Order: sequence, then C-alpha cells, then structure tokens
Amino acid sequence: MKDKEEIRESVRNDYSKVAKGESKGCCGGGIGCCSPIEIKETSLMIGYSEEDLDGIPTGANMGLGCGNPIAIASLKEGERILDLGSGGGFDSFLARRRVGETGLVIGVDMTPEMIKLARNNAKKSGFDNVEFRLGEIENLPVADSSIDVIISNCVINLSPDKKRVFEEAYRVLRRGGRLSISDVVATADIPEEVRNDLSSISKCIAGAEQADRLEDMLKKTGFINIRIVPKDNSREIIGSWEPGRNAEDFVASYIIEAEKPE
Repeated sequence: MKDKEEIRESVRNDYSKVAKGESKGCCGGGIGCCSPIEIKETSLMIGYSEEDLDGIPTGANMGLGCGNPIAIASLKEGERILDLGSGGGFDSFLARRRVGETGLVIGVDMTPEMIKLARNNAKKSGFDNVEFRLGEIENLPVADSSIDVIISNCVINLSPDKKRVFEEAYRVLRRGGRLSISDVVATADIPEEVRNDLSSISKCIAGAEQADRLEDMLKKTGFINIRIVPKDNSREIIGSWEPGRNAEDFVASYIIEAEKPE
C-alpha cells in the first residue's frame, strides 16, 4: 500500500489539473472524460435534477460526484453546512440555496486551484454566505461544535485516513448534527493491482472501504443512527466511469448517513 502522503499528493496533483482545465473531470474522478454535455448527463444520472443544474456558476460542476448528498440532507433555512472536498463549489452552491441568506456554507478542499476556482465563482455570483477554506479533511480548519450538517460527494474514499476524517467530522458537528454523504464503498475485495494504482485512487475506486468497516469507524467515533445503503442505479454509475474495467463488480455508490448524539 502506498504511503499516506504519497496518496494525498497524487490526488492533489490530479485534481489540480482538473481545476486548471489541464484535465477534464467526470465519472467519479475518472480524470479526462467529460464534455459539458457529458457532465450534465452524468449529473442527472447520479441524482441531480435539471433545476439543480440551472444557475450554478460556470465551472462549479465538474461531474466529479457519485450521488447527490443535498437530496438526502434535508437542509433547513439558517443551518451551517460543511462541504468536505468542495472542489469547484457545486454542492456548496446548491446547499446555499437550501439554507438561505441566514445560513452559512463552508467548503473545505486541499487543492489550492480548486479553492481559487470556487472562491472566484462565489465572488462573481455575489454569494456572501458561502466560503471556501484550504485544508485537509483529516485536519479541518473549522471550530468545534459549529456545524449543523456535513455533506460530501465521492471524497472520503480518497482519504488514506478515513477514521481521522470521521473523528474530525464528529468534532466540528454540534450535538444533534448529522452527516449526509454520497461515496464509493467496496463491495468485494479490490484487486491488488487496482488497490496499489495511484491513478485508481484519484478515480475513486482503489481507496474504497468496505461498508462494515466504515460503520465500525463511525460507531467507534461516537456516531449513532448510522445508515449505509447502496444507490439503486449504482452499477450504472460505476460502470460508466471506465467501461470494460468492471469496477462495478467490487465498488458501489452508497449513501452514508449518521448523527452526533444530542
């Protein structure tokens, strides 16, 4: 298995290229595959609506997700939202619509180029209640007990230290706060040649963890009411990333929900 810092640097470099337009994002991080039309088709397939896609700042949606965490989050006006691995800001901007002017959305991403892109989008759109912070999801630049809901879309699988991610999520959530995550989960043993391929980590395949291990991490961190279930069209989603590689035979798109006790 690769060193944690080697993994982080590889992922950061790959997504930096996407942010700079040197490589096109889509298909769960399948670097280099999507035109604007394909991004729209991918977004609709993974759970977004036409309404979601309207009015989003240019370049915010890169087709990098594997689901729609906003659809399961039940966001309320005035809530404080944290978006882990916010990329160009797509989900953060959608969350802003739900929480309104009295709410706040914070996006955290470890790629400077993504942060610059998201901040520019927010500035051009005149959004003053959404902000983007540079940082790692294993070491969140966010105060204790300050967040109502954490969302994330196909990002935690990229982390080489998922237990630490959940610990940090628990720290920043207020009592009664909740996780609403779309992510890739391993459903069978991932072949060693895939597991050790850095490009497959960036493509949201090699870093996927088994559902029972994720549930155990969440429980040990302190979360309750844990729900980890596959999306109905998971095979279609995963199969579209790299046709012929059969990744859908060992990973799937899942919804992950949990709560911090009151």
